[in-house]
Amino acid sequence: MRGLSEKIAAIAPSATIEISNAAKRMAQEGIDVISLSIGEPDFDTPEHITDACIDALHRGETHYAPSTGIPLLTSAIAEKITRENGFSAGQDEVIVTCGAKNAIYEAMEAVLNPADEVLLLDPAWVSYEPCARLAGASVRHHALSAETFQVDDSLLSAIGPRTKMIVVNSPSNPSGAVLDRDSLRLIADICTDHDLYVVSDEIYEKLVYAKEHVSLASLDGMAERTITVNGFSKAYAMTGWRIGYAIAPRPILRQMEKVQQHTISHPTTFAMFGALAALEGPQDCVETMRREFERRRDYIIPALRDLGYVTAPADGAFYAYVQVDGDDMAVARSWLRDIHVAVTPGTAFGTPGWLRLSYATSMENLKEAVERIARI
Repeated sequence: MRGLSEKIAAIAPSATIEISNAAKRMAQEGIDVISLSIGEPDFDTPEHITDACIDALHRGETHYAPSTGIPLLTSAIAEKITRENGFSAGQDEVIVTCGAKNAIYEAMEAVLNPADEVLLLDPAWVSYEPCARLAGASVRHHALSAETFQVDDSLLSAIGPRTKMIVVNSPSNPSGAVLDRDSLRLIADICTDHDLYVVSDEIYEKLVYAKEHVSLASLDGMAERTITVNGFSKAYAMTGWRIGYAIAPRPILRQMEKVQQHTISHPTTFAMFGALAALEGPQDCVETMRREFERRRDYIIPALRDLGYVTAPADGAFYAYVQVDGDDMAVARSWLRDIHVAVTPGTAFGTPGWLRLSYATSMENLKEAVERIARI
């Protein structure tokens, strides 16, 4: 029998999903595992969103939809971006995807060629590099400051002759850092000077604590070279719905649409009506969840520091990024084996020596996890 794809064989499995699956297997065996490994809100989807989806099912919204998404939703997304994110978006510059991850993959397929290079700012989410490699490009890594997790002038030295795209993620998964205006302005200047595209992953934009979220495309000259990626999973607790979206210049969006037409066709039709209700319905549910995440952050970050750990700035998202001594992979395995706490090793994000702890779980679980970690 002939061999399988060498391209796929060279791509590592998702470390976050791998750890999560191991924790679930242990739980099925009756082991009391506290999982801090997966980036999923522990809240139910707000009722008005699920009701809208159910109503759409009853109305018979179970047929094919336009490949970029139902017009009501693409229009609502364009209005939201124009109103909240500081740059103008037309309905024909919006595509609805099967989650933000799908939007990132389509953006890279639309822009990149085999001779191109993508620059990742470490720590970087685990799926950026595989998406770039699936699109045929190579990847270069550049480490952010380990103290501030901001961008500095050293980024300029990371730009090579083949660099075509930079991936920006603010608020960050895994660090929780929020890039300030100076960092974003520096990225914008470099992209303008070197004619680079940007994928700006803003999926955690609603989960920010005492900081300001700034969309990269809102800076002068950036809307024409930025693919802004967002979705409903984190802010509205809709991870299983698999509804994301991207806003991009029309030539890029037409390329992304072709990728979508020949892969997923379009997201689930009735799920898009739930996403529409999320945007157009009451937003107090988002603020309620944000405040609860902030309460948990305000507990776990000081608790970890009291145990002697150095943590990254947790200004957004729902992650504590913790520096550890020794091999982070070995530490993560020992925590799972010895104290039954599942976390994700920083090696998965390009920064060995760190662990990502998700505080998207109950305060009770967080307190128990801290007690177990204190025993190590």
